[in-house]
Amino acid sequence: MIYMFQQRTKRLSITAISTALVTAATMVFSISVPQTRGFFNIGETMVYTSAFLFGPLVGLFSGGVGSALADILLGYWYYAPATLIIKACEGGVVGTLTRKRLKFNSSVQWKTFTFSVGLIVGILLASIGSFYYSGSVDLYFGIPPPQNPTLTFFVPQMFWYALGALALFLITLMGFVFEPEFGWLVFSAFVGGSIMVAGYFIYQQFFIGPLFNIYVIAPAEIPINISQMLIGLVVSIPIVRTVWRSFPSLKA
Repeated sequence: MIYMFQQRTKRLSITAISTALVTAATMVFSISVPQTRGFFNIGETMVYTSAFLFGPLVGLFSGGVGSALADILLGYWYYAPATLIIKACEGGVVGTLTRKRLKFNSSVQWKTFTFSVGLIVGILLASIGSFYYSGSVDLYFGIPPPQNPTLTFFVPQMFWYALGALALFLITLMGFVFEPEFGWLVFSAFVGGSIMVAGYFIYQQFFIGPLFNIYVIAPAEIPINISQMLIGLVVSIPIVRTVWRSFPSLKA
């Protein structure tokens, strides 16, 4: 009885901390997207980290509630209802897939799978980054974000090509040298992120205008949300692997 109570208390504590971290990560760094009345953020990093480490229930709650709370606090309250559902589904799916891997018969099949996933991530990162995020970039740091950019700098297209190639190289290296099943971790985040991208597109295209009388250009945020997904998996996976090395019991 005492053990069950301790486990329940531990689970509630982990969920509360994860939710707070998702909120903070979403708020601390943002870029406004005028076409959709939304914003680019790095909240996916903590949504994926929570789901990877603690499973679908924590990923579901912290992803949905933490992200929706950030929308409200930042003034994007009209996104909060959709965010609650979309990010909850994202976190829940990532947590579920992390614990239910495919069963390939050989390491060669896993390495091929990991390379294929790395190739997709590398191409998306290079193409979307070079097309949408090259040139002069304004960044906003802080909670809440300041009115004026904290930092402005120039990003050449070659930076994104190099970053895409690096992502492919590192994912392939992990799969071929250290852990053949590494691609499944990337794939889990990719599937969850795809749900997020599709969910926001549907909400912006069919609901936000009639519900709140707000005109948005829904396709404009597709590359923004894909970038959030890619950055989320690129940042969260090294964090998760470091935690797993220190606390092997957390690995499913």
